[in-house]
Formats: sequence, structure tokens, C-alpha cells
Amino acid sequence: MRGTELLANAVASSMEEHVRFGGVIPEIAARAHLEEFLPTLQQALDTAGVTLDDLDAIAVTSGPGLAGALMVGVAGAKALALAAGKPLYGLNHLVAHVGVGVLDEVRTAVPPAASGARPAGVVLSPEPTGLPESLGALLVSGGHTEILQVNRLTTDVTLLGSTIDDAAGEAYDKVARLLGAGYPGGPVIDRLAQQGDPKAFRFPRGLSAPKFVGSAEEPGKHRHNWSFSGLKTAVARCVEQFEAAGVPEEQIPTADIAASFQEAVADVITAKAVRACTEHGITHLLLGGGVAANSRLRSLLAERCADAGIGLTVPPVRLCTDNGAMVAALGAQLVADGVAPSSLDFAADPGQPVESISLVA
Repeated sequence: MRGTELLANAVASSMEEHVRFGGVIPEIAARAHLEEFLPTLQQALDTAGVTLDDLDAIAVTSGPGLAGALMVGVAGAKALALAAGKPLYGLNHLVAHVGVGVLDEVRTAVPPAASGARPAGVVLSPEPTGLPESLGALLVSGGHTEILQVNRLTTDVTLLGSTIDDAAGEAYDKVARLLGAGYPGGPVIDRLAQQGDPKAFRFPRGLSAPKFVGSAEEPGKHRHNWSFSGLKTAVARCVEQFEAAGVPEEQIPTADIAASFQEAVADVITAKAVRACTEHGITHLLLGGGVAANSRLRSLLAERCADAGIGLTVPPVRLCTDNGAMVAALGAQLVADGVAPSSLDFAADPGQPVESISLVA
């Protein structure tokens, strides 16, 4: 990163190593981080045309996430910072997803529009970050599903709601496995759903009952929270009923099940996210996380944001999934904002809260 200009974004993925397990194996992920650390670093430096001496600071994800992978990254970044004599910032992974919003290529992109809807414009704030005013962030991935209120990127971020069990992406992986559709579940279910009827089955929308939601005046405990474990179970029971009835595997309506499941996920995520925005004065929303690539989530969110008068930013897919650019972007903003770097005493924190944007010890 140079200011808000992205010079390089080298990414190494261990996805293929997890395919046969149908999900991420933490030990394999940690080993892959270790093996790819130096080659990926060198690739980024070469692409950017810089050396370690040219850097002003180094940033690394300190949490939340898988403990083993975090420990490898933090240990490597500490060694690099010590050897190069550079300040180090241990950053929050979730807030870093919001950081891509400051990148030049994201800020100048045309906002997405729902079918037949005029896209909402981006109103830049007077802050140096150039992020839209009254910003919120909806993060949907294999490990996280949260709605954040971003008052100031580097110092003031609040969690408004999150999943209380499975993340949305995790539910996609589990449902794909139930349907025998493959891994990773997100793109597989999305493709399968294109061939199905989203109204074929009425699957539950978790935590949507009045006792959980309450009202704006008297909000329920889970007004802005999600739950996907019940949805996953409902899909499992649906498949089991076809099997119990003796329906051959090839005749089970997997496309209809996939489409109905995807509709339930997109419906409850977007409905709760837009409601959280309207009730907390959020006028612009940024979508991030690997599930941001989902076609139905993107189209329904664009439609509902447009109806509610909420601006929407959806970065390119390569900047929605986990990547180094988002960490560098947030790190650059912390440096520009004069936030003190972390000491070398901090540890990886798998449960790091969003309010802890950068670690000081």
C-alpha cells in the first residue's frame, strides 16, 4: 500500500488441501500459512517493486480467526518487523475487511444496483480515509457473519449483530455436503440454485420470531443477530424425508433445495442488516467476506438498500475474500491517523472483539 493505492496483493490459498475433508482443517491451514509465508511475501514485494527497507510499517491480522493460522502469521510478522526495524500493527481481521473501502479502486467503482433500481451514490466524508459517512459493514464469510457500525475506521467500530452459531458460509458448506454437491459450498450452491425454484421449500429464517426481534422501541435480545443451525437442520430433515420415502438419490430435487436454502439465507441476512442500518442511522453499507460473491445475496441486498435509501458498496470479489490488501489498507490508515503501533508482546487472539481495532500490547 502507498496511501490508498494498492501496489500488490499476493494471495496464497490452501483451499485445494481441504476439499477432501469438506471443510477447513485448522492444522492444515496453519501448516499452509507457514509454507507460503516467505514466497508470498517475496511475490508481493516484487510486484510492488519495493524492498523491506522501503516500508514504513508492517501490519498483520491478530484475530479473530483460527488460532494456529493466526499464530503463524503473528510470529512471522514479529520476526519480520524486528529484523527490518519497522513498527508493527496487530489488526482486527473483521475491521480490516472494512479497510478495503479506502482503496482507490473501490472508492471510484460504480455502486451496484438492484434490477430496475437506480444505484445510490457514494458520499465521501471529509475524513482522510474518504469512507462514506454514517457507514456500516455487513461481513458474511465461512467464519463470520456480522453487522458493524463504523464511526471511525481506526478508533471507533461497534458490533451491532452477529451469528450466535454457524456463520453463513459454514452453513453453505454443510448444506453442500448434505446434497453431495462438493466443496467449497458457496459457489457450488449458488450455481445449483440457478437451476432451482427458491419457493419450492419454505425453510426457516432463524431468530425472526417476535420474541427474538422485539421492536425498535423495545428490541429483543436477538433483533440484529442471526442463527443458521436450525436452517441447516431443516435442510437435513428435508433430504432425509426424500430418502425415507425411497426416492432415488438422482431424483431428489437438489436444485430446488439449494435455491430455497439460498433464498432463506439471503432473505434473513439482508432483512436484518437493512433494519439494523435504518435503526442506527447508517446511510451507507459496505459488503465484505467470501459469501459477498453470492449472486442472490448481492442482488437482494442491492434491492433492499435501494428501497431503504441506503448507499451500497460491494468491492471486487478478490477484495471481499480474505486477502493481504485489506490488512495493509487498515494498517496504512492507522499510520496516517497517528495511532501507536503494537508492541512485540501481543499475542494472537482468536476471539478478538471488533472494538479492539489494533493491539497495543
